[in-house]
Amino acid sequence: MVQAELQQSTEATNQPLLNNPFTLAKGTTIKNRLFKSAMSEQLGDAQHNPKQGLVTLYRRWAEGGIGLAMTGNIMIDRNALGEPKNVVLDDKSDLTVFREWAEAGKQNGSHIWPQLNHPGKQIPNFLTKEPVAPSAIPLSRGLEKGFNTPKALTEEEILTIIAKFATSAKLAKETGFTGVQIHGAHGYLVSQFLSPRHNQRDDRWGGNLENRMRFVLSVYHAIREQVGDQFPIGIKLNSADFMKGGFTEEDSMQVVQTLAEAGIDLIEISGGTYESPSMMSGKKAKESTIQREAYFLDYMEKVRKLVDVPLVVTGGFRSAPAMNEALESGATDFIGLARTTAIDAEFPNKLIANAQYSMPLATPTTGSKAMDRLGMLSITWYEQQMWRMAKGLDPKPKLNAWGVVFKTLASAGIYAFRKRRA
Repeated sequence: MVQAELQQSTEATNQPLLNNPFTLAKGTTIKNRLFKSAMSEQLGDAQHNPKQGLVTLYRRWAEGGIGLAMTGNIMIDRNALGEPKNVVLDDKSDLTVFREWAEAGKQNGSHIWPQLNHPGKQIPNFLTKEPVAPSAIPLSRGLEKGFNTPKALTEEEILTIIAKFATSAKLAKETGFTGVQIHGAHGYLVSQFLSPRHNQRDDRWGGNLENRMRFVLSVYHAIREQVGDQFPIGIKLNSADFMKGGFTEEDSMQVVQTLAEAGIDLIEISGGTYESPSMMSGKKAKESTIQREAYFLDYMEKVRKLVDVPLVVTGGFRSAPAMNEALESGATDFIGLARTTAIDAEFPNKLIANAQYSMPLATPTTGSKAMDRLGMLSITWYEQQMWRMAKGLDPKPKLNAWGVVFKTLASAGIYAFRKRRA
């Protein structure tokens, strides 16, 4: 059905699919197929309200032609932060700048959705002594040094967190955002509940997959109750965790089918966790995958045979021909962009204007692998590009890597070199 709609739309407009509008099941129309995936901006103030720079940044992206922009993860609980400068949206938030942020993100016919998140046990130990998780199982692969062993959540605490997701979504709608996304990927709390490696509970929240997906379904239904039937709700979901004993592709496809049946409006596919981050950046991608510029497109092709819910694939895309090819295959309905938009806010406009446009990305490096890792350059280099745009400046494609490392240390002190969100 989705493929037929794509073909009909292409014939009617006689233009590349990238610039075709897409209408979600409940009536929301996205003007094109370009989707800015969430990146951590680290632009929250001391009270975890959004800084004015987020207004400037998202207006820039809207003017750059993006159809739908996902914000960096916004925390639903100010006592559970993934990073020191996270934005929090709860009953204590000052909603003034949230309203400005939403309005800026809607310029030029764009949509803006906040990504709602709870980090679970992926909270650095300098932020909390005792994080929470489905089970009291620590992170592994050397992360024990930076992340404390979590406390297993009680039934009451689980229900409280579900309610907090719903509150944040309600406030997002009230402040003018046009939808919300649940962060169910990359090893955060929703992902932890889904994973048999991290969720070893023996109650209704753990054990078999039906129980393990109860949390995400409860979050979805609680949000739906607060925002109504017409307000779009999406989710970012792992295709797999790429960990022995973890969340598998088979698990993921079952969750996708269950969420589709429940009425989810949009599913973005990603992969990996803090413990197994390589697939977030495609480092283990097959050559055939690299040629297609899409890390998870093989998975998407399998999922498309199971559901009609609109899909987003994020990771690896650099050129308009590869993006249009992915859309024409019917495996995805939207193309997720991230780092390319941090280097050039006009990237969407350029893709639409030129069917052959491409923007290869060089890997920022100091020349020292150890220093690159220490400075988390694969994150902080792009983060500082976003900070430039937040100040009204242009990104700097040749931004000096050593300068980024030193600036990161100067601005955040010792916290700069702790584990950060992938």
